[in-house]
Amino acid sequence: MESCDPVGTPMEIKDKLDLDQNGTLDSGFELTSFSDADYAGCEDSFKSTSDGAQFLGEKLVSWSSKKQDCTALSTAEAEYVSLSACCAQILWMRTQLTDYGFNFTKIPIYCDSKSAIAISCNPVQYSRTKYIAVRYHFIKEHVEK
Repeated sequence: MESCDPVGTPMEIKDKLDLDQNGTLDSGFELTSFSDADYAGCEDSFKSTSDGAQFLGEKLVSWSSKKQDCTALSTAEAEYVSLSACCAQILWMRTQLTDYGFNFTKIPIYCDSKSAIAISCNPVQYSRTKYIAVRYHFIKEHVEK
């Protein structure tokens, strides 16, 4: 380490947030999330894969691609489980950003499955969704808020 030469950083250091045209701090600062699933993508276990990406403004700040713990019986269930994982990640990120003084009331989560959206928005649990593990249903509480 003693023989190493110091190198300048290629990043520009800013100690303050920029003001927008109206004079307020970062009014365009928005947290958004995208969710997707690959139904029965694993050829060995037939488990689905949950994919998610979270953006602050236009910048990607978090992404994940993980095999689901359960074996989904339908594409709607696979998408719903993926949506639940995305919601958990967004809630954690909102908590962290709140510690830095950023407050978010409604955070959009985008999903390409109308069935998963319908399941998460409907507080009534139908006979076809009763086999989905209870731990994934916490998203219903947060959709209502």
